[in-house]
Amino acid sequence: QVHLVESGGGLVQPGGSLRLSCVASGIVFGSYGMRWVRQAPGKGLEWIADIAQYGSDGNYIYSARGRSTISRDNAKNTHDLQMDDLKTEDQAEYFCAGGQAQGQGTQDTVSS
Repeated sequence: QVHLVESGGGLVQPGGSLRLSCVASGIVFGSYGMRWVRQAPGKGLEWIADIAQYGSDGNYIYSARGRSTISRDNAKNTHDLQMDDLKTEDQAEYFCAGGQAQGQGTQDTVSS
């Protein structure tokens, strides 16, 4: 059974940074591209970033480019999302996903 577990959410002031982490189990991690999606209150899921199976470079939603970095460590079955210069519109629940699987999410609150 596939398990994706996120961590790293919390309360951050505007302009601050956050590093989200995801640990995967039950899958051959290196066989999957991985992605982060988010859901703001009252809105649908929004793709934020993804990284290929053996990739070191990511793809990002326009609003996150230049202030976000997605990375992965296939030896540890982990992938991370670093977001800097956080804005109030970044406030959402963040989910890691790969293949058909998605984690339970971690809440990111951006508030002064």
